[in-house]
Amino acid sequence: MSAPRDYKAEYRNYQGKPEQIKRRSKRNSARRIARKKYGSLAIKGLDVDHRDRNPNNNAVSNLRIQTKRVNRGRNG
Repeated sequence: MSAPRDYKAEYRNYQGKPEQIKRRSKRNSARRIARKKYGSLAIKGLDVDHRDRNPNNNAVSNLRIQTKRVNRGRNG
């Protein structure tokens, strides 16, 4: 049996770093933009994909809605 996850340590060692906070902010921003364009129901349970694979480019024309499987498989 594996040990339980230590979420505080994960945040301290990775998610709380300034670079990761900035990246998360960009992802959240892209999701807000897509929600405004397509509506909440249209993006529920789906990923917001960046067409050019640049997560810093949150232009409306660069965002599209994808299933999690398609989006995450494409990023591999």
